Amino acid sequence: MSQAFGMNSSQTVGQKLQQMNWGLVILISIVACTGFTALYSAAGGSFDPWASKQMVRFGAGVAGMMIIALIDIRFWHRIAYPAYGAGIILLIINETMGRIGMGAQRWIDLGFIQLQPSEIMKLALIMALARYFHALNIEDIRKIRFLILPALMILLPVGLVILQPDLGTAMVTALGGIGLCFVAGIPMWIFMAGGALAAAAIPVLWMFVFHDYQKQRVMTFLNPESDPLGSGYHIMQSKIALGSGGIGGKGFLQGSQSHLDFLPEKQTDFIFTLFAEEWGLTGGLFLLTTLGLIMLYCGWVAFRCRQDFGRLLTFGLMINFSLYIIINIAMVTGLMPVVGVPLPMISYGGTSMLAVLAGFGLVMSCNIHRDSKIARS
Repeated sequence: MSQAFGMNSSQTVGQKLQQMNWGLVILISIVACTGFTALYSAAGGSFDPWASKQMVRFGAGVAGMMIIALIDIRFWHRIAYPAYGAGIILLIINETMGRIGMGAQRWIDLGFIQLQPSEIMKLALIMALARYFHALNIEDIRKIRFLILPALMILLPVGLVILQPDLGTAMVTALGGIGLCFVAGIPMWIFMAGGALAAAAIPVLWMFVFHDYQKQRVMTFLNPESDPLGSGYHIMQSKIALGSGGIGGKGFLQGSQSHLDFLPEKQTDFIFTLFAEEWGLTGGLFLLTTLGLIMLYCGWVAFRCRQDFGRLLTFGLMINFSLYIIINIAMVTGLMPVVGVPLPMISYGGTSMLAVLAGFGLVMSCNIHRDSKIARS
């Protein structure tokens, strides 16, 4: 245990605390407080039922984030594969005894929290891929036989998540894994070939894999006005709310679309729409700028790492965080179909909040232990 917490290393706990990324902690806290404000408004000016629970989760998550940051990065390297295996087991358990909600089987009921294994799997996949590519040199990465295993490592959890069905999370998991493979140095022609195969597979997926409601989401995305009171209702109301906010917004607790219940899932998928209606373009740009600074901070940490595992892990977590933001904003603005991806630390959700903060804990661990040497094994 002492080795795990780095107590046998040259750094003391006090020295590690001095190297903690306090600027990143402040940015994370700003985003989280913005989320609390939005959830307070979503409940009509009440901390219950969403904001109070989210604040407790954030407090617990920050404590966990600090502990994760202090643990030696070599410990995370050692448990990367076991963590991946545990994630796969949780996904399989979810298939057999998970709780069904909104037409999908995504949660395991632990009593005190609804655990979403797919959120944990995103972190575990990035850790496992980072360890795998850390063990290879650049010549091996360019050989096809060394790329079969990471491809299977990505496809297995993606397939299990699709079975739930949860197309949005499956897409984020797949793109996060592919993004890390790109950063690791896999040749571009492989991505081009994979993209061509994926495009060719779309008709097959459409006919035999996509559920009817998923097909309807795609058709609604292409022409939401065709059914304004049915399948196109959600995205049309989201666009109306975004537009009505104007430059400065309608004011805190004054959003008509959200408080008159025109806006669907205002505490989760469409929370950015609620926020932008009340705070306008100015508030929306402030939030996106803060999220962008967090991503830049992660990139800065990645470039400081002197070992491939830490660098790849940080880049992978940065890509995963970025995908949350890009997909959610594109979804609520009508730039892509609604796929149920939350806005990190803003949308209501326990496992998502804790997983994101755990990821930032790993980023800070990579920074604190950036000079640690990890054997290529």
